[in-house]
Amino acid sequence: MDRMQVSQVQSNSDADRLKELGYSSTFERSMTLWENFSLGFTYLSPVVGVYSVFALAMATAGPPMIWWYVIAGCGQMLVCLTFGEIASEFPIAGGLYPWGRRLVGKRWSWMVGWIYAWALFTTIAGVAVGAGPFLASLLGFTSSAFVTTVIALILVIAATGLNLAGTKLLARVAMFGFVCEILGALAVGSYLFMFGRHQSLSVIVNTFGINRNGSYAVPFFAAALAGLYTCYGFEACADVAEETANAETQIPRAMRRTIYIGISASIFVCLALILSLSDIEGVIHGRDADPIGTILRGTFGTFGSRLVLCVVLVSFISCILSLQAAVSRLLFSFARDKMIFGSAQLGKLSTRNVPSFALAVGGLIPACIVCIGYFLQDALATILSFAVAGIYISFQMIVAGALYARSGGWKPSGPFRIGRFATLINLAALIYGVCAIADILWPQSPEAPWYVNYAIPFTTAVVIATGALYMMIGRPYKSDTTHAASAPPIPTQ
Repeated sequence: MDRMQVSQVQSNSDADRLKELGYSSTFERSMTLWENFSLGFTYLSPVVGVYSVFALAMATAGPPMIWWYVIAGCGQMLVCLTFGEIASEFPIAGGLYPWGRRLVGKRWSWMVGWIYAWALFTTIAGVAVGAGPFLASLLGFTSSAFVTTVIALILVIAATGLNLAGTKLLARVAMFGFVCEILGALAVGSYLFMFGRHQSLSVIVNTFGINRNGSYAVPFFAAALAGLYTCYGFEACADVAEETANAETQIPRAMRRTIYIGISASIFVCLALILSLSDIEGVIHGRDADPIGTILRGTFGTFGSRLVLCVVLVSFISCILSLQAAVSRLLFSFARDKMIFGSAQLGKLSTRNVPSFALAVGGLIPACIVCIGYFLQDALATILSFAVAGIYISFQMIVAGALYARSGGWKPSGPFRIGRFATLINLAALIYGVCAIADILWPQSPEAPWYVNYAIPFTTAVVIATGALYMMIGRPYKSDTTHAASAPPIPTQ
């Protein structure tokens, strides 16, 4: 049997499995394992994750903030293993929403999808805003709130246009972004280790006297955003399940690979930057508000630093592309079940086999958030904090849903299974996630005005309350007539 015949057999198998789950799909299954992994990797994006929050995390907790990449990586691997079992059994576009539908029920899945969608919208905006200062520096502009906002809007619009071109281009750009980012991260990090190093390795346990009320624990936990923001994106591999060949086997593998490689690269990049800082106390005390710029200019010179910024820019654009792909497939999945307003449009595929209207929404809403951020104090930190809170809440709703399904007798039957430790890993993932959510929502600046200190809990509560109100009034779950396979019997709602 030649390669084309094998591919056709696999395509038929994927279609049959999807039919068993209640759907037929017109998506093009053109993504390979490495392209699917590249989508998750560029969404997680070590360069974007580290460069966006490095200055903030260093100013908050100093060099020991690097340990949050290790903590988050271990915790999210537990979540990834749990997700892997679910994705293997339910390889459906949209990821978290259809999983919640089959693990618990329609109302639960509605809230999962609603929170996850807003978290993705906000993450797109946060990544675009985070790119602003780097692109401004590359182009020779003085960074300001206005310049950052304009650049962010241009990036969102450009990414939307690229996504509308189709799955094949998305896969190729994601693969190109992965190659550029991993090679760039290795090259830049290695050069910094060899020629830009100013600190010894022991600095990663040096707190430099940082404390709040006599304790270092408070600033250390306040710096959790560094690791928590970077260590998600692996779930994007499942968002495009219907565009990936042999999805039930390949997606769990791609998700794990995203964690292994992505977090290892994040630690490497962050460590290289920390060891290259000549004046760490200057960063902590605010004398150096742009430590990455200082490092790049001091080590690579003006021309070299611009080349590095080009790689950084590719990473940011690839990340936005992957995020938009994820949220558009989520909206499409919602609309296919008639579970959201505008379903007739959001559920359509263009002639290029992409959900064009959903992609447009995935560009418009983040653009609005970018504009709102222009008027916020500490806009980037506020936007990213809500994005992380929303992601982790929606993640833990699925982790809790899996635990609920297991208690009802669900035994994963997909090709990827954890084995006898599945329930223990599931429970450990839930405990980790709940602790992470508590850390994100905890007011971390008592001296700040209340509207700054409680912005994240308040915004999170508004999003949840709005979704619950729409669900109660609009009753979208009543419109879904899909009789799809589920884990436990689907509750009558």
